[in-house]
Amino acid sequence: MQRQKSILSFLQKPSPENQPTGGPPSYADMLDRWPEANQDPRRSFSVPEKPLKDPSPDIQGTDTPPEKPRRPILSAGVPATDDDDKNAARSFSSIMHKFTREDRSESISKGNQDDSGSLSSHFKSDTLEEDHRYMKHETPTYEHSKYHYSVFKDDSKGMEPLHFELNADVLGPETPAMRPLVPRLKRVQEDPCDSENKYDSLLLSSSKRLKSIQDSVIEQKAHGEVHESLTSKFEWLNPSAIRDANGRRPNDPLYDKRTLYIPPDALNKMSASQKQYWSAKCRYMDVVLFFKVGKFYELYELDAEIGQRELDWKMTMSGVGKCRQVGISEAGIGDAVQKLIARGYKVGRMEQLETSDQAKARGRASVIQRKLVEVSTPSTITDGSMGPDAVHLLSLKEGKQSSVNGSTIYGFAFLDCAALKFWVGSVSDDDSHAALGSLLMQVSPREVIHESSGLSEETHRTLTKYASAGSTKVQMTPAMPSIDFLDASEVRKLIHSKGYFRGSSNSWSSTFDCLMNHDLIICALGGLVGHLSRLMLDDALRNGELLPYHVYKSCLRMDGQTLVNLEIFSNNVDGGQSGTLYKYLDHCITASGKRLLRRWICHPLKNIDDINDRLNIVEGLIKDSGVTYIIAEYLRRLPDLERLLGCVKATVGSSSMLLLPLVGERVLKQRIKAFGSLVKGLRVGINLLSVLQKKNHEISSLSTIVNLPMLSELDELLHQYEVALDDDFPRYQDHDVKDSDAETLAVLVELFVGKATEWSQVINALNCIDVLQSFAQAAFQSHGSMSRPVFLPANSDHMDSHRDSKGPTLRMKGLWHPYAVAENEDGLVPNDIYLGQDSDGHHPCALLLTGPNMGGKSTLLRATCLAVILAQLGCYVPCEMCALSPADVIFTRLGATDRIMSGEKTASVLQNATQDSLVLLDELGRGTSTFDGYAIAYAVLRHLVERVRCRLLFATHYHPLTKEFASHPHVSLQHMACAFKARAGCSFDGDGDLVFLYRLASGACPESYGLQVALMAGIRKQVVETASKASQRMKLMIGENFKSSEGRSKFSSLHEEWLKTLLSISGINNDYWDDDASDTLLCLWHELKGFYR
Repeated sequence: MQRQKSILSFLQKPSPENQPTGGPPSYADMLDRWPEANQDPRRSFSVPEKPLKDPSPDIQGTDTPPEKPRRPILSAGVPATDDDDKNAARSFSSIMHKFTREDRSESISKGNQDDSGSLSSHFKSDTLEEDHRYMKHETPTYEHSKYHYSVFKDDSKGMEPLHFELNADVLGPETPAMRPLVPRLKRVQEDPCDSENKYDSLLLSSSKRLKSIQDSVIEQKAHGEVHESLTSKFEWLNPSAIRDANGRRPNDPLYDKRTLYIPPDALNKMSASQKQYWSAKCRYMDVVLFFKVGKFYELYELDAEIGQRELDWKMTMSGVGKCRQVGISEAGIGDAVQKLIARGYKVGRMEQLETSDQAKARGRASVIQRKLVEVSTPSTITDGSMGPDAVHLLSLKEGKQSSVNGSTIYGFAFLDCAALKFWVGSVSDDDSHAALGSLLMQVSPREVIHESSGLSEETHRTLTKYASAGSTKVQMTPAMPSIDFLDASEVRKLIHSKGYFRGSSNSWSSTFDCLMNHDLIICALGGLVGHLSRLMLDDALRNGELLPYHVYKSCLRMDGQTLVNLEIFSNNVDGGQSGTLYKYLDHCITASGKRLLRRWICHPLKNIDDINDRLNIVEGLIKDSGVTYIIAEYLRRLPDLERLLGCVKATVGSSSMLLLPLVGERVLKQRIKAFGSLVKGLRVGINLLSVLQKKNHEISSLSTIVNLPMLSELDELLHQYEVALDDDFPRYQDHDVKDSDAETLAVLVELFVGKATEWSQVINALNCIDVLQSFAQAAFQSHGSMSRPVFLPANSDHMDSHRDSKGPTLRMKGLWHPYAVAENEDGLVPNDIYLGQDSDGHHPCALLLTGPNMGGKSTLLRATCLAVILAQLGCYVPCEMCALSPADVIFTRLGATDRIMSGEKTASVLQNATQDSLVLLDELGRGTSTFDGYAIAYAVLRHLVERVRCRLLFATHYHPLTKEFASHPHVSLQHMACAFKARAGCSFDGDGDLVFLYRLASGACPESYGLQVALMAGIRKQVVETASKASQRMKLMIGENFKSSEGRSKFSSLHEEWLKTLLSISGINNDYWDDDASDTLLCLWHELKGFYR
């Protein structure tokens, strides 16, 4: 049988008469203009407005070794840039009838015209001309901070900077300009992300550094051994002379830490290559900038210190301008960049745009043209070294506090650069900042962009608190207000003019239809756009997909502190994943499945039908191990399809990198490999979905969970791409690049991305299957009994307080903690939990729990909350039987994490808890005096039991509470059992052996056994004996204060309210007594008598 032809076999190569007669277009037409400079109205001196010219034509001289000519990536007949007319004239249009294709020629044309667009493009720009006179502008100061650079010129109109840009970000990691040079062997390991608390110390450190260097130089001069490598040859890099692009000193509150002022006399003395380097460096002082020289990449001056310190490279006095420099060959640049990014640095690369022979062809005195082509950061990495977890960059905008209810609105936008997805949304928060904490825990950003003066002190505290919650530190990046965070209308104009977010299935503005606070969200999105534009990620902005994000919507709500207390994603020991719910459930095979699992855990379901749909599939997988095995075999063959699709989408309309010598060939090979891997991976995925749909199995109901496209159509379309791939790139993983490959790949990718929505649906379905089989594996590999939860409809009638009302229910038999047990089942001690009314209406909704420290109270409380979360995720629950009504919110309050006076947690529970909520309170009232703490605990417990009537687990060491609520019809008294055996001849009361049984028993615990636990914890016996004597005296002294509680063990606070009503009715004058009053009195009497018994 004749082999099916590739779709590209229909292509006809351009005829000679149709090819361009001239050579390749000039580089001046292909290269992007230097970014325009922002005009800051607050700058210290005026700047005339002039158009900015490319400085490279004015730079002369050749100082790099010759190179071998490289084969061009694009054929001579293929133009470097695409516009509408040329796209329309391509011969590849002959295959358009083979595909359903979206017309993207106009957007691609715009994408190739300007790769350096940024928010600053709306501001005026400045020009550098060599024949102008320069002047130096200084002000004295005694403070030193991070250094930033620019070049100023003087003409008849005033002073202006060279390539000045104010829309940049300020990254957390410090550069050599931000911290003193420290000998490598004496270096103290510092967290590069922790920049907020270093400012004051850096000022002192810089002064000490100056003094130590001066002393060293004086001493070495005496011996004739002055080492130039200790200090910079450029005076304007010294802390005493440092200025930003506006000429401001570090003590100026408007000082821009990302730019540098270079004196004009220093600029005049520079060589051509030096001018190239410092023209870019003065705008990116927060970036470690590699400069390509021949076959090497070099770091100079301040960046050279980083290379010496972080990478152990030897520093020499050579390179461009005979200054301090370190370097590495082309082969090692990739590893060096990854190491620096892993340590928190931004890294940029200035590439050669031509070979030395090409430069000489333009003239013997011409210099090789270079350009900053990419900037990589820890929050925007896209290579394979980033691991399976999503890396997010978050932009946050705080609105004004409402005068009505005191709430604060936050607009946010965040990006997963590897997947090329943007999310936007807003959240309303109260004084507890629980919603903001939930956002930070859900997104887990690597970097947060915010206005330097736009956040309140409380917001700063919340950011700092949750930034250190996990094992990875969060970089806080302050940005300049009104420059980096533009007005919403300006952001809208910018997005429309640049053609951003074309990767969305609908118009980008339609994303906001289901959101509120549009202007605040767009301002946050503008901060993110400006940051990415400065990092030269315009391709990501043009091809990115914009999606709405809801922190709380149709899901079980858990605030940030609850996620921390229950150790959902990180443990409280070292911040790692060991001993967390995510680790327990993570049996996912694919990296994209792991990321979806995290999103599901953040948003457990509330709708019973949706939960049961998941449970049906999980149950089917547990019962049929054969299907589970087939799924696992297919999933193991899948690459990271989500990131591959993002990588392929990012290449649409992006050809500038392919024009670079040496780099272009490498980039093209990477793009061919990514496209081939995506096509082959999708084939495996579609085959798996087809197999599951054909089987008579519960997994065939996958369509009830995800939106699946027509697999037959996609299967046929994918087959055509496979044929094209086999014909044109048969060895796509290591393809030998040909002249026509770039154009061939561009057409294939453009056609493929036209169906990006359908491919995304297939990938999402595969991720769902991976997560559901992970749920089944978690149940199958558990150490104890697992059961499918049964959901009962909830009744949220808060006003119904009769005995026959059916409120929220939680019944679990044989509950055990899913991952707080040993490897063998001997460590399991199951317990029964009954909260809420059952069919007989006997079980109370609150559990008042007592018991000794280390007796298992906290473990039981956490196990209960985790079981509810697992049930509403659609997982099996670690117990023999589970029946519950869905919870709307889970509140957890642990004594060590609560701050009553600041309104955190406890107040939030009282204000926001509903009848359907599940509340966990552990040791409420600690941190204040005994009597005040007891009073707070009593009042909160009574309010939740009698007013809210939610499902409540209340652990306490205030034993008088057990007397107050012993006979309360809505409270159940239980304790964690233990066995105590006194030792013969003990020196004090309580000296004996205490054994924890970890079993839930009825009634109150007689005491907390604090002294026995203290002995077990290693406290000296003499100290415990003294404490025992003091304890006896205190019991005698304060016992009278709680004596009244002893008589209330059979008379609850609820009975007290009934009795007051009874007495008020019985006191009615006989003139007003009627049958209704008699009936009411009789009913109350029988109610009181029935419960009193």
